[in-house]
Amino acid sequence: MKHMTALRNTLLVLLTITSVGRAPAAEKLVVSGVADPSQLVPVSIEGYSGEALSVLRFDLEVAGCKITGAEEAVLRISGNNGPNLVGRVTDRNRASLLAKEYTGGSLRLQAHTFADDIVALLGRQGIARTKIAFKAEQGQNSEICVADYDGHNAILVTQDHTITRDPTWVPGRRVLYYTSYKAGNPDVYVHDLQSGTRRAFARYPGMNAGAVASPDGRRVALVLSKGGSPDIYVCDADGGNLRQLTRTREDESSPCWSPDGRTICFNSKSGGRAALYLISAEGGSMRRLRTDGAINCTEPDWSPDGKTIVFTANMGGFQICTVPAGGGSVTSLVAGEDPSWASNSRTVIFTRNRVKGRGVVSLLDVPTKQTKDIQQTSGSCSQPCWAR
Repeated sequence: MKHMTALRNTLLVLLTITSVGRAPAAEKLVVSGVADPSQLVPVSIEGYSGEALSVLRFDLEVAGCKITGAEEAVLRISGNNGPNLVGRVTDRNRASLLAKEYTGGSLRLQAHTFADDIVALLGRQGIARTKIAFKAEQGQNSEICVADYDGHNAILVTQDHTITRDPTWVPGRRVLYYTSYKAGNPDVYVHDLQSGTRRAFARYPGMNAGAVASPDGRRVALVLSKGGSPDIYVCDADGGNLRQLTRTREDESSPCWSPDGRTICFNSKSGGRAALYLISAEGGSMRRLRTDGAINCTEPDWSPDGKTIVFTANMGGFQICTVPAGGGSVTSLVAGEDPSWASNSRTVIFTRNRVKGRGVVSLLDVPTKQTKDIQQTSGSCSQPCWAR
């Protein structure tokens, strides 16, 4: 299959690049006037053109920076994109913070790597070389697509010609779970992107959906309706030791794991309106998570640092919101749905409110609320999920 051959070649390039490396860990800069993480960091860029300039601007704006003139900038970025990308960073006193030539791979990858090194100077984790998966609609059908985090180098990984949805990544691996109607029923599949192999993972009578791997990849939470109404189940990564966690008459959906793998957060309508609940991965009673200031809460995702849960609230329109992992007051961020955290626990990918029925995937810097749409070459896209 041509699309799988292209995918394997892309992954092979990413795995074999050796000369584009991370800069050594940097001390967090104490930048006058921008110590507040909700403030945009002013940076200037000089000497770049074309694709290199476009990539640097995009990556730095996603990371909570704003592009300014050199007089305003606290970080001054300069260099050129000749045969290789050359990058230099100085502070406002012209003290050198970084000087490096980036070789190997494409110019785009070199620019992403430089951007990550700049972000590291701010004491933050760079995410410019990460991958995403999302649902791409094709007429009445939908397929699963994988791309760079900015939407470039997108490749279809399914060609089921039916409804295929809800992709999630296995942490630390190029493996996806998703739901497909390929066999005429909503069944869960597990798909190894490096080998191109996939198999049916859950094919019980009724609905099989919402599969998500635990942080260590050894277990999977998913939603099954084989017992009647959709409930949360947990099983081993090979499908064995299936255990039912919830037993309600209402629908449960969208399970996600706490970073320590002990707790699952999910959506349930057991109280009437949709709300978020927590339950031990080993079983027990479910308890409601306080989301003061938000109603109709769905689609939770737990930040990798364990501190925050992002979710969708429907309050006369879909809103991306966050709440402390222990519950409490909600912060409303931006209009949208389908949120998923990046590995840095700072950036969220989501679907922006559909324009004329077309879903647009966007990136959100949570502290500054700055958003950037990814490149989207076809139709309506939604349900993005970030590889961690």
